[in-house]
Amino acid sequence: MVTQEPIADNNDFSLVVIALLKGIVYQENDDKLWHRLMNLQARVRDYIRVLGLELVLDEAEGYAFLRSRPTTEDEPESKLPRLITRRALSFPVSLLLALLRKKLAEFDASGGDTRLVLSRDDIAELIRVFLPDSSNEAKLIDKVDAHINKIIDLGFLRRLKPATGSTSKQTNFEVRRIIKAFVDAQWLAEFDARLETYRLHLQEK
Repeated sequence: MVTQEPIADNNDFSLVVIALLKGIVYQENDDKLWHRLMNLQARVRDYIRVLGLELVLDEAEGYAFLRSRPTTEDEPESKLPRLITRRALSFPVSLLLALLRKKLAEFDASGGDTRLVLSRDDIAELIRVFLPDSSNEAKLIDKVDAHINKIIDLGFLRRLKPATGSTSKQTNFEVRRIIKAFVDAQWLAEFDARLETYRLHLQEK
């Protein structure tokens, strides 16, 4: 007699793979889906490998996503079309990502809360402190909301709902810890050099 368990397992597997193909999976957003992923991750890795993808899963931070597998000397560049497209980022968005990653590193070093929450003004201040030229400052600060929205779309910021009973009109954002997977320790170690590149870029504007 055929039981229903294999069907349920296949449904779980399909749900996990579809969720990963659609974007980032966060434990806090769907704990049930996260547990399915944890139980099926070996099967998921085998399946997506034939698609030229690999699973990036951080159990401690509670996120997972797919990316194209890097090529190696043993494996020449694949002729498969890319399923995960590369996104070209504008200069202001790249700058904000760098500054947010630096802020998160400083926050983690302080040993405080696990969630870094910044207001819209806090984020604007990150740019304001950095920019050397007032005219360029005005241009970027005027567009800070658009840059924030782009970073939200990329999954590195989350807009928080106002606390119950709060009368403040200030909007707060949580810096998602997945930014650490995209801006790694080596990249962060070169941060000062990258900032100098940004400064030269601004001076040419």
